Amino acid sequence: MTGQQVVRIRSDSLRKPDQIWHNSRLILVESCVMQLYRLSTLPDALPDRFAVTIGNFDGVHLGHQAMLRTLQQQAAALNLATMAMIFEPQPQEFFNPDNPPPRITSLREKLMLLRAAGLDAVTVVRFDQSFRALSAQQFVDLLRYRLNAQALVIGDDFRFGNDRKGDYAFLQQAGFPLAALETVEIDGVRVSSTRIRQVLAQGDFPMAERLLGRPYAITGHIQYGDQIGRTLNFPTANVALNRLTPCLQGIYGVDMVILRDNGRLLPDWQQTALAGQLPDSVFGAAHIGTRPAIRDPRGKVWRLEVHVLPDGDAPFAPDLYGCLAQVTFRYASHGVRDYPSLPALEAGIRQDVLDLRQWHQTQQQRS
Repeated sequence: MTGQQVVRIRSDSLRKPDQIWHNSRLILVESCVMQLYRLSTLPDALPDRFAVTIGNFDGVHLGHQAMLRTLQQQAAALNLATMAMIFEPQPQEFFNPDNPPPRITSLREKLMLLRAAGLDAVTVVRFDQSFRALSAQQFVDLLRYRLNAQALVIGDDFRFGNDRKGDYAFLQQAGFPLAALETVEIDGVRVSSTRIRQVLAQGDFPMAERLLGRPYAITGHIQYGDQIGRTLNFPTANVALNRLTPCLQGIYGVDMVILRDNGRLLPDWQQTALAGQLPDSVFGAAHIGTRPAIRDPRGKVWRLEVHVLPDGDAPFAPDLYGCLAQVTFRYASHGVRDYPSLPALEAGIRQDVLDLRQWHQTQQQRS
């Protein structure tokens, strides 16, 4: 696109992890209310006129954040409110449901991050056969008459409509003001969701943090499991993943905090646990996988299980069912291992816990 800008970011210009964590949480709690719409139940007349951006926003990474800043600048210049139009499921999950690309952020996480960015509204579109069948002109009419879009911010490679005729030029011809975008690069490579999936799969959490602008975390409610971890003397918090396929598989050292639904911390829940690096967190051993050593009647089910390490001999066993957990990934221990039996699984877990406790101790000594 003509006039496209490139923003290169040095690693020493990024905030420290604890500052990112603290400020992000503060924004989530203190930010103004963001209006959430679903296209299927959209009111006949929206109360505001909008500058709109469109995309998956998987990860809400530094590239997305640059797009949102451009959107806010455009909206301010035209006296408009801001809106992001996002898809659920994401298009590739619709087209390839049996082997979808790993999801960086769930819908809930995405909405939390978009609210933290200061958007006025988000419209969630169910990507299905009916939506896929829209022509380029029907898509433009949807933007103009249903979303009350007065201006747009999109990438120059954006395509839409079942005939793929919709593009940047098509929207220009339709009369929408379109804003130029920044391309964000780190180490000379464009920041993208694909790149973040790759570095997460490699367990490179420092690089993921640079690309995201924050530590990588998964947020979900703690739900009842099958209690197998408890029978093996390693009780776990089973955190809902809320995605078809996660970006991570294996054993990880994590920091976990428990939040109320309004984003505020649950007080005094972590007193008997090993303290994490992040404020108000506990340290744990996390497993993401499908547990091949245990037969599940539902078939292949992805799980995030966190065993919180106790501080000393006192057991850590608070009742956390139904609580909202935020699990931040700090260290990749190893990939998924297929244990032949439950005793072998128990021995493997025991060794993982010992290894991660040692890693945590080493990190504490360095700090």
